[in-house]
Amino acid sequence: MSALLDSLAAGFNSDDARRTLLDEALRDGLPGPRAEAWKYTSLRQLERRSFAPVEAVPTVGIENVAGIPAPRVVFVNGRHAPALSLTHDLPDGVSLQLLSEALADDSDAARFLQRRFERSDEVFARLNGALASEGLLLLVETGTQVERPLHIVFIGTADDVDRAWHLRNLIELQPGTSLAVVEHHLAASAHAHLSNTLTHVHVGYSAQLSHARVQAEAERATTLLRTDAVLASRAEYRRVDLELGGALSRHELNVRLEGEHARLTANGVLLADGRRHVDTRLGIDHAAGNTECELTWRGLGGGRGRVVFHGGILIREGADGTNAALSNKNLLLSTDAEIDTQPVLEIHADEVQAAHGATVGQLDTQALFYLRTRGLPQVEAQRLLTAAFSREPLSAIERDDVREALVARLDAALETVSA
Repeated sequence: MSALLDSLAAGFNSDDARRTLLDEALRDGLPGPRAEAWKYTSLRQLERRSFAPVEAVPTVGIENVAGIPAPRVVFVNGRHAPALSLTHDLPDGVSLQLLSEALADDSDAARFLQRRFERSDEVFARLNGALASEGLLLLVETGTQVERPLHIVFIGTADDVDRAWHLRNLIELQPGTSLAVVEHHLAASAHAHLSNTLTHVHVGYSAQLSHARVQAEAERATTLLRTDAVLASRAEYRRVDLELGGALSRHELNVRLEGEHARLTANGVLLADGRRHVDTRLGIDHAAGNTECELTWRGLGGGRGRVVFHGGILIREGADGTNAALSNKNLLLSTDAEIDTQPVLEIHADEVQAAHGATVGQLDTQALFYLRTRGLPQVEAQRLLTAAFSREPLSAIERDDVREALVARLDAALETVSA
């Protein structure tokens, strides 16, 4: 067994049902290069590392969340930080509960922890099922319209040893509701911790969820995230992901459009600079007729960074009238960077509209020349073109305040990209 799995298993403290998930993960071990889902992301360095469980909430200054408005829920190194959270003015019809509270009360709200993961390469989902002891359970009751975005903040900070934490979240919108969620993954100080997060999203009939996520963790951090979403009839899920930090970051976004006329917009920007490795996998499942998905993703590789993107769309038998589109364009900003992109379209229905495309290239030399002739220095011209290339996915966020905050965060990250 690897040092990683040994160290994570040492932190187990739960019942027999969750022990089964842990045993399955330990039995199958970490996926290697022959596992298709991990073909371009090696875990050899990670498997040699050891992590200790988090013992207490570290002290983090209020300045780390000063620019994040209420309502907000804050976690530091995987533990709830009530001193930094502001949830007292949540509107009626919105319910928040910590996973730790649900587990302590033996509440049915934590029943989603019983989910099984059958594939051997789902090792981190199994580990999460066995080891998660904290997270957020968010419920929006039928007909509730939430005006202000809810901010969920995950902060990593230095400790005496490298730590690992496992968070399990649930976002559930009942029929006829609307909500905006902004998810922040930030670093208060330099660290090399491991976070393993699994989030379930349920969007009910005619409900609307806008979900923005910014991952700007410490440069030596490892972040593993999986999002499993289910959309009912006429539900709409609009999402933007910015991957801007960490040493190794991987996000699996699985969305099942289960009801007719469900609609998904899932966009993102993947930035791999220095020696960063960014891996994103989409698994979009059209299980009902007249559903739509629009996926716009941009990748940027600088320094010796590596971007890995898999965009999978499945249109099942009977899902007639589906409209699916995937665009993945990538820029190589350095001769030492690498980008691997794999669009996959599988169709088992008639009368559908489906298209996918992927490109990898460099900045347009003619556009650079044009800007240079207008007096812009080379570096500034490159930044201007790179910013313009990267911003298109952010259009999925309809709220001006949230979109502008994401643009500012993206532009700040692009300022540091090395050629």
